[in-house]
Amino acid sequence: MLTGIHFLLTYKCTYECDHCFLYCGPDAEGVFKIAQVEDALKQMKDAKTVNDAYFEGGEPFLYYPLLLESLSIAKSMGFKTGIVTNAYWGESERDAELWLKPIAKIGVDDISISDDEYHNPDGGKSPAAYALDAAKKLGLPYGNICINKPTLIENPDVKKGEPVIGGGALLKGRAAEKLIEDLPRRDYSIFDKCPHEELENPSRFHLDPYGNLHPCQGISVGNMWEKPLKKIIRDYNPKKHPIISHIVNGGPAKLADEYGFDASSGYVDHCHLCFEIRKTLLDRFPEELAPGQVYGM
Repeated sequence: MLTGIHFLLTYKCTYECDHCFLYCGPDAEGVFKIAQVEDALKQMKDAKTVNDAYFEGGEPFLYYPLLLESLSIAKSMGFKTGIVTNAYWGESERDAELWLKPIAKIGVDDISISDDEYHNPDGGKSPAAYALDAAKKLGLPYGNICINKPTLIENPDVKKGEPVIGGGALLKGRAAEKLIEDLPRRDYSIFDKCPHEELENPSRFHLDPYGNLHPCQGISVGNMWEKPLKKIIRDYNPKKHPIISHIVNGGPAKLADEYGFDASSGYVDHCHLCFEIRKTLLDRFPEELAPGQVYGM
């Protein structure tokens, strides 16, 4: 049962992190219009089961008036709301409070702040730390997100395809390009499931500025600007989707076998294999593997 929609309010970001699985950055395109946000929220309400509206990116604070109005509309319609941000605006305690006070006034049920070496490469007290302090002071529900450079895990359960790396990065998007060097590769056949997404019965979709609905970013199950959300939910059949059907039946390994993907070089983990397969299928399934932004295009 679908209970949440996470708005990718924009693909643009102040950072261009190596671990970003959406290829976000300062030059990335795509941003919602407020009318699109409002239309999506109305469709979510009409769907009956959707209760949560998160706003993330990219970096949603880059379009601050849009973020505030989106939160306000969502709250007025009775949705639980959340934000994900890198807190680039938290350059001091006073600055952080200035940016968060309007949000505290509107009300938000969660604010997740990226606080790691990718977002604070110079050390010292980070913008995220100032933002977390301000959130606490203002009584906002908050938490931090910490992604570190992949590191080897001792004694991984290789036979079951369990991870051999730690750090929290998902090896897709830019991470599949930037973070795989020197990491051990394994036979593709052990990646026989998807350990990160519940693709058969998703409870959350991501919605991007182009209308694409993603149960996993880069895999589209419909476009809300072309087909109502309620109908997309009603018609959702993972067994008929040309990508999801194979993943649920045997993971990325099954996807590789189905489309004759040469996986002889080995792959670090499930996401790494799945992402590399999907890149070779972009021309074949342009509607189901969208948008190109997520694939570095």
